[in-house]
Amino acid sequence: MNETILTPILDILDIVGIALFALSGAVIAANMRQTYVTMAFFAIVTGVGGGTIRDLLISAPVFWINDMVVAPVCLLMALIVWYTPVKWWRDKIFDYLDAAGLSAFCVIGSAKALAYDVAPVPAILMGIITGVIGGILRDVVAGRQTILLGDELYITPAALASAFTVGGMFAAPFFGIADGAIWTGAFVAGFSLRCSAIYFELSLPTYAEGAPPEE
Repeated sequence: MNETILTPILDILDIVGIALFALSGAVIAANMRQTYVTMAFFAIVTGVGGGTIRDLLISAPVFWINDMVVAPVCLLMALIVWYTPVKWWRDKIFDYLDAAGLSAFCVIGSAKALAYDVAPVPAILMGIITGVIGGILRDVVAGRQTILLGDELYITPAALASAFTVGGMFAAPFFGIADGAIWTGAFVAGFSLRCSAIYFELSLPTYAEGAPPEE
């Protein structure tokens, strides 16, 4: 197992993902007119949920338990939302922040899985899980439809960022590509696709067999 997985680039992506997802959780609580305590709970659950499930699945120490930064960052994001007008976080800005957090988490989730000797395909799945579980937990706790059930592409950008990370890290020794360039490229790829899906309302065809006949 590679103990040096958390390089500066991955450290930055990790904190960015945690902060943005925590912010999105706090915004949901703000829209529901909840107390700061509830807002902080939403921020923490959203910020660490995906990474917690990932670490349990790959038998790694849960990343935030002994970290002095993660929980305070989540609480800070809740505080920012608490003292700012909720209208700042409405419309598309919420979706774009979520897109950045999603892409960052997918990159670090896949990279960390590879560091723990997880096979390539499961490592891609660990990236997806890291990216989407926090948002699912946020939406379930809030009693709202999860973002996965929306029309726009969501899992697909997560899969792209994760696959780019895993494929790039396996190809890097053959082409002399730095890991940092791969991680940055994977983030940009996932973020760009998700932003395109938001802006152009892109979606995949849905399953149609058994649908009621048109009248």
